[in-house]
Amino acid sequence: MAEGKRRWTLAYLDLVEVPFDLAEKYGGLIEELDLSYNRVTDLRFMSDFPKVSTLILDHNNISCQVKLPSLPELITLWVNHNKIRNLGVFVATISKTCPNLRFLSMMNNEAAPSYFNGGSYQQYVDFRYYVISKIPTLEALDDKQVTSDERREAERIYRKPIKRSKKNSSSNNAAKRRSSCWN
Repeated sequence: MAEGKRRWTLAYLDLVEVPFDLAEKYGGLIEELDLSYNRVTDLRFMSDFPKVSTLILDHNNISCQVKLPSLPELITLWVNHNKIRNLGVFVATISKTCPNLRFLSMMNNEAAPSYFNGGSYQQYVDFRYYVISKIPTLEALDDKQVTSDERREAERIYRKPIKRSKKNSSSNNAAKRRSSCWN
């Protein structure tokens, strides 16, 4: 660990998690943690790092089902070159556990289509809109800043449906029950 910087690099060590004794001793001090080029799949050990604001997990085995504790201090998350296949599940997890996330990089994951992994331009744009709509605190996604135009379009496309009044809702539910009896 570099004194004063509170930065810890454990890259290229074939780790599946941070060793408990190291996490226990230094975890509360670390602000930047680089675990690139390891075999990490489960991030529950991150609960030992409450001050981490930057987490780099490039080239690991992170999937959409990753277990991730609450990381309210996390601002930057890099998960490039992992095994994330289901965007909805992954984004739901990080939007819940990382409420202050501003910088996210997911390049070269199946869930993040681009020219580099066989995705079309439209798939890439849709990916950006979806992620931006679900993580409103984002300032940058992958290698591009989030623009105000993108944010407006993401909100327009993925905005939550307007709740109907109770009266309309009751009559709609009754109509649904009637139609389901006939199907």
